Amino acid sequence: MDINATLRQLEDSGNFRRIPGETDGNIVDLSSNDYLGLASRIDLRQQFFSQYPAASLPMSASASRLLGARQREFDAFEHLLGEAYGRSALLFNSGYHANVGLIQALADKQTLIVADRLVHASIIDGIRLSGAPFVRFRHNDYDHLRSIIADKGSSFANILIIAESVYSMDGDRADIDRLIEVRDSCGNRAMLYIDEAHAVGVLGPAGLGLSMAYAHHDKVDIIVGTLGKALASAGAYTVVSRRLRDFFVNKARSLIFSTALPPINIAWSNFIFSRMMNMDSERSRLASLSRQLTEAIGADEPGHIRPLIVGDPHKAVDLSRRLLQLGYKVLPIRTPTVPPGTERLRFSLSADLADSDIAGLAQALQTVNRNRQ
Repeated sequence: MDINATLRQLEDSGNFRRIPGETDGNIVDLSSNDYLGLASRIDLRQQFFSQYPAASLPMSASASRLLGARQREFDAFEHLLGEAYGRSALLFNSGYHANVGLIQALADKQTLIVADRLVHASIIDGIRLSGAPFVRFRHNDYDHLRSIIADKGSSFANILIIAESVYSMDGDRADIDRLIEVRDSCGNRAMLYIDEAHAVGVLGPAGLGLSMAYAHHDKVDIIVGTLGKALASAGAYTVVSRRLRDFFVNKARSLIFSTALPPINIAWSNFIFSRMMNMDSERSRLASLSRQLTEAIGADEPGHIRPLIVGDPHKAVDLSRRLLQLGYKVLPIRTPTVPPGTERLRFSLSADLADSDIAGLAQALQTVNRNRQ
């Protein structure tokens, strides 16, 4: 690979990325995934350390989960997750680790994977590592999903259907009932895999994710949730049957061959998750802000993630820069994260924002648009 040529091409196309610098307290951050506003809650940190003195919790697991001597924090949190979801739970180091490890373990050459076209890169990487044949169905087009399975499914022993509940770049939602219907139409050969990364904490009963809001949520075979977004921590989990949990413990390479997260982190995740389930007021506040954002940017429908499509990488970068000068951090999203021609600003809300922040954003957008004309 010609590294210099690649960098030049990225710069010329407007797709060269840099890690942004830290912003000060005067900037309204609309690019964070801190949906419930918990990451800045000093009161929660104080409560945690009053219950768990820092010196009592190891700062490193020092081994993979299968080799670790200390398991109490992991066991306690998996027990909490199991009670909340009504099935077995297994922790992973990140959402990326979970998706790569679970899919790589679950699928093989005898498995047809059919995934929504807009699933996350970690899901695509897991599919590729599995070596299983796969086809993408048009985004949220369940008739297309059915037609793919009808055309190709009979040649495979197993079918794995993969979707997200809330999509990270458009903020739109899957119809879980429709996905379950397709899964059921395949008989016992099919499994349904739903990534709830952007729904956990925000949607569903007790913030357990969109799938849990559906009557037949037990037919979602694999639910994946992350802890580094609305939960203000780090790591991820899957909730599955006991038999699948045992299978993943033995076959998910990202679990087996990674040092586990520090026990102090797992204890914090347990602490925050147990409180998140009672945070209906934060969820209501986020829903209110979502409605305000919809009006401010002219979106079609409310959601805690909303895109403003610009359609050009240079223009997206310029618009982001101008908004930052006015006090609003909204980072540009470009290829390959989104397809060429759909470059955008991605607005991501947090429950700790003020109404005035959204009103100010609307004014800032008007100012920028006037100055660009």
